[in-house]
Amino acid sequence: MNTSIPKVTQIVQRCEALFEDLHFNAVKDWKAAVPGRKAIGYMPVYVPRELIHAAGMLPVGILGGGDALEVIQGDAYYQSYICRIPRSTIELGLTGRLDCLDGMLFPSICDVIRNLSGMWQMLFKDKFVRYIDVPQNYQDEVGGRFYMEEMQILREELAKLGGREITDDDINRSIAAYNDNRAAIRDLYAYRAAKPWQAPTSEIYLVLRAGMVLPVEEHTALVREYLAAAELLQRVKRDNARVVLTGGFCEQPPLALIKSIEMSGCYVVDDDFMLITRWLLDEVPTDGNPLQELSRAFLHRSASTAAKYDATREEKGVFLMKQVKTRGAEGVIFAAPSFCDPALLERPMLQDVLTKHAIPHTAFKYAENTGQMAPIREQAGTFADSIKLWNAA
Repeated sequence: MNTSIPKVTQIVQRCEALFEDLHFNAVKDWKAAVPGRKAIGYMPVYVPRELIHAAGMLPVGILGGGDALEVIQGDAYYQSYICRIPRSTIELGLTGRLDCLDGMLFPSICDVIRNLSGMWQMLFKDKFVRYIDVPQNYQDEVGGRFYMEEMQILREELAKLGGREITDDDINRSIAAYNDNRAAIRDLYAYRAAKPWQAPTSEIYLVLRAGMVLPVEEHTALVREYLAAAELLQRVKRDNARVVLTGGFCEQPPLALIKSIEMSGCYVVDDDFMLITRWLLDEVPTDGNPLQELSRAFLHRSASTAAKYDATREEKGVFLMKQVKTRGAEGVIFAAPSFCDPALLERPMLQDVLTKHAIPHTAFKYAENTGQMAPIREQAGTFADSIKLWNAA
């Protein structure tokens, strides 16, 4: 290890290497270390990763191909007015980059991902594939029971795939491991909100992405290592506008887009990137029926997002307003992927809430392979300047 390079830089470089590796060598290395190990991929947003971990398998987050993957075969499977992430995911599969996975889980995000799960079953008949449905009723005896039954089916299927029973104790130990990971990430987000100049969002994002291919215990240690290293490297504090960046809960933005927003004069103090890492908002009890506790956490203590039906619990905008207030944000940037129906349909309702509370906001669309960043940087810069002018008035 090069000791002349700051520790935080070394950590970020490692995370960036994992981020750029579309052949998933970290997953291959993990499997090769112990013959017989299995890895299960999942699309972003939310799946009960605790069950995969409890089965002794590695949960692997699949978030499309980003801007480094040329999509050729994948374009033949989807119309031009569909977001890019299913096309690039198909490309990853058809080009053999996901051969290291023994199965794929497709969470309930939208109709496109539901369609992708069926397509995956037809294209990869030798792989385990499952669509993960979640409740739209938030009563424990209705939606809660449904979700417990769904998780029990997944539990049995993973047990069959792994060749061993998955006990309640196994799941509770896995819940504890993910509780620890969520706690570390909460600390990471709180630190960034307090000192955004010390923990740039472009780095935070890469640290989170590393958790998509590393075992959860290793990722938790990495997050805490980054936090300690970030505090030691003193960085310049600028008079930037504090913003919440929202809309990127599924198809992820290019890393260059995040950097462009930061260079425009914005400190991102909260976001919905990699929402899988923060979906459950507090600790899940580890001393009861694990499926029941996971179900209750999803129903009553989970993040609000356009991909989740939650009209029975909170009015639109309440969760976003909490983000703005608790993080001390001065404005909101809506950044949604092109053709993302959930995000783009919800955006006007959220904008109305912000307008009523006199919170500045702006909006743009992107794709995971967005090439031209100058217009986005200019728009974000103008927005940051206007916030400073309004606050000074």
